[in-house]
Amino acid sequence: MRIALLGGTGDIGEGLALRWAFHTDHEVVIGSRDPEKARAKAAEYETELSSRGVDRKVNGFENAMAADRARVVVLAVPAYHVSDTVEAVADSLDEGDVLVTPATGMQRDEDGFHYHRPSAGSVTRLAVDAAPEGVSVVGAFHNLAAGRLADLDADLGVDTLLVADDPDAKETVRLLADGIDGLRPLDAGGLANAPEIEALTPLLINVATNNEGLHDLGVRFV
Repeated sequence: MRIALLGGTGDIGEGLALRWAFHTDHEVVIGSRDPEKARAKAAEYETELSSRGVDRKVNGFENAMAADRARVVVLAVPAYHVSDTVEAVADSLDEGDVLVTPATGMQRDEDGFHYHRPSAGSVTRLAVDAAPEGVSVVGAFHNLAAGRLADLDADLGVDTLLVADDPDAKETVRLLADGIDGLRPLDAGGLANAPEIEALTPLLINVATNNEGLHDLGVRFV
């Protein structure tokens, strides 16, 4: 399958791109608002993979062109860019495509990070509201430590929670997540449950910040 990572030059985009390219046979496409930046990052990812004996082609394009080339499109952008990004690539999305959003809204003050719930109810819902008709949205990969994800020497050993109202789209993303070694996808129900999952991210950051040795914290349900 071909996967486009819009904002794939950032932290979470880098981690997912490297993991999919390293652990699976899926084709990875990097998107950015700046196509030159996308191509440069794609070349960096190729170099990293090559250093580990993996000969994979990673292409970089402007976001809309990247989206046009993929069936699964990951919105690896900050929460405040989710709606704008979906609207910018809407004409490149076809019926049956799947949008994936890992974004969480957060605010920071002197006490730490706090979940910033948007008026729509969740960042995942913002993506749903912006998505064209016939394009399903799945919330996934919210609670992953980007640094750990991008470190191919690190054993993940963590779970990712999936929410969607379209069972077929959720199954597609479940299979993609399951292809990453050490990552276990778990079904967390429908899109209405997205706020509870998104709110875990600032909690994990606060715990990691305040406890030595827990820098790249994740969740595992037992």
